[in-house]
Amino acid sequence: MSDPQPLQSAELGRIPGEKTESWGSFFRFLALVVVAVLAFRSFVFAPFTIPSESMLPLLENGDYLVAAKWPYGYSRHSLPHDAPLIPGRIFAHDPKRGDVVIFEHPVDQTDYIKRAIGLPGDIIALRGGQIILNGQPLPRKRIGDFLIPVSPNTQCAWGAKDETLPDGQQVCRYMRYRETLPSGRSYDTLDFGYTPQDDFGPVKVPAGHIFVLGDNRDNSADSRFPAAPGGGVGMVPTSLLVGRASKVLWSTDGSASWFKPWTWFSAARWSHIGENL
Repeated sequence: MSDPQPLQSAELGRIPGEKTESWGSFFRFLALVVVAVLAFRSFVFAPFTIPSESMLPLLENGDYLVAAKWPYGYSRHSLPHDAPLIPGRIFAHDPKRGDVVIFEHPVDQTDYIKRAIGLPGDIIALRGGQIILNGQPLPRKRIGDFLIPVSPNTQCAWGAKDETLPDGQQVCRYMRYRETLPSGRSYDTLDFGYTPQDDFGPVKVPAGHIFVLGDNRDNSADSRFPAAPGGGVGMVPTSLLVGRASKVLWSTDGSASWFKPWTWFSAARWSHIGENL
């Protein structure tokens, strides 16, 4: 009887080089996933967080939103870490008045979010808190007060009235106005009363720039202030635009604890989640 022959790899259910090919396929797949995620974040939608109250009542501290990346074109500021892969700005478009825009601060390169009010060539002034756009005051109407619950993410600023509702909930009450642009687009703003920045200008918006304001007019470092690290932004170059705010994906009042999963739900501002911007 002849000696038994050793079993070949195929007979053992293995294919030569199978392990190498499997690992290679896995890493190729992983690389494709990373590229797809980066491309989506750079050119389609990207997430952002709101760390302040300069855009109250629209956006609250603790909001997580998504921004559309294509409306204003693309530049290196569209890419993670400002990768210098796009020369200049391609497919460039100016924002529309009233857009909620995300841009890099002209000095410290942090992401800011404000409302675009003035476009290139516009003449902007404020008198008593009312915007004068190209010589015409924007309609501004007092509406019902804005109430926001006090929470770890929200404390009453100096212009708010701190009060307790009949159910025991502590809230901040702000004066609220409805402002309307010449296009008919309206949005709400907050007013703390008279402040020095309620009177401004007139100034002309230079070519290639926009004039932005926070909706929380007396608690916003915006185009009324010279560009400075952590402060005002001056006239914002359109080359620094990153995207247009689109929708609130999540919102939390800051009271959640990682070690108490039930608080992840109790801290959510459910009525605010899903709002279009």
